[in-house]
Order: sequence, then structure tokens, then C-alpha cells
Amino acid sequence: MPAVIITQESFLKDPQGKTFSDVVQKSPELFEAVVKFFSDENRQRRMEESEIHHDRAPLAGVVRELESLKEVNGFLSTVHPRRSMRFRQSVGVVVRIIMEGRGWDKTGRKGSLGVRAESQASLPAHNSGGLSFWFSRAERYKSADKSKFENVKERSEKIVKTKPRSTKKSKSPSQ
Repeated sequence: MPAVIITQESFLKDPQGKTFSDVVQKSPELFEAVVKFFSDENRQRRMEESEIHHDRAPLAGVVRELESLKEVNGFLSTVHPRRSMRFRQSVGVVVRIIMEGRGWDKTGRKGSLGVRAESQASLPAHNSGGLSFWFSRAERYKSADKSKFENVKERSEKIVKTKPRSTKKSKSPSQ
């Protein structure tokens, strides 16, 4: 599938994206790096594979690479947690626009990306464990068109339902 190309302009035309115009306006170079990052076809494929093969939010498939961008890491490591929250939410909107453009729908559920460290007023909000250092949760998606592998819970439930009942052999009177 060809990449969904997103620009600052297309982001701001999205009903939810336009509510984050402050993020785009305050840091246009940073946001340009983000939309360029997410417009890559291979990254979008990895985002889909994250849902299909790893049963994780699409952002999980690219979050470490995103966080390694000097613009992103530099911004998140130096700004107030409230401002970084708006930026992180805007990244979630970019992911939604791309996933919907590739035929996926939101599930209304969030998947974990990390465990928040104890907050300290002098430090930016970051994680102490998990996959991501800066992002703690991300939207999950579903698609009827994409083959979905059952997760462990679904497979386990099937086995329990189909497992034959154990039958104890009763001792015959001659024994």
C-alpha cells in the first residue's frame, strides 16, 4: 500500500488536528520533522505490523526511532510536561490520520508504551520502564480488511472451550 503523506497543512485541515494548531505554530520545524517521519511508507508498514503481528499500538512499531530524532528528543527533554503533553497528543493525531488513511479504525482502547517515572517538578515527564521513554500510552486500531492473528487470551479461551472433559476410568467390580 502506498504511504499516506501528511503535511502540516493537511494536519491542520483535520478536525482534531486543527485543535493542535498551537503545537504546529510554536514549533514548526519540530512538527515538520514529525510529519516527514510518519510519511515514510516503511514506518507506516511497521505501524500496521505492530497491530497485526505484535498486538501492540501502531506507535509501538516506530516509537523508539521517533524518540531518537534529535528534534523530538531535544524538545521532550527540555520542555514543561504540560507543553510536551500537547505535542505527544498531536503525535497521536498524526498516527490516527495515517492509520485511518490506511483503512484502520480506532478501537477506543489504549495500549501501554511505558511506565511513568515518579514526577519531579524539575524534570520533564518521562518513563522509567517499558518500550518508550517519552510516550506512556497510544491508541489501538482494528481493521476488517487486514488479517488478524488471535492474541494469547483469545487462543486460550478457545482451548478451554474445546478441551475435552477428563473422564476418570471407574474401577470395574473385578478389580
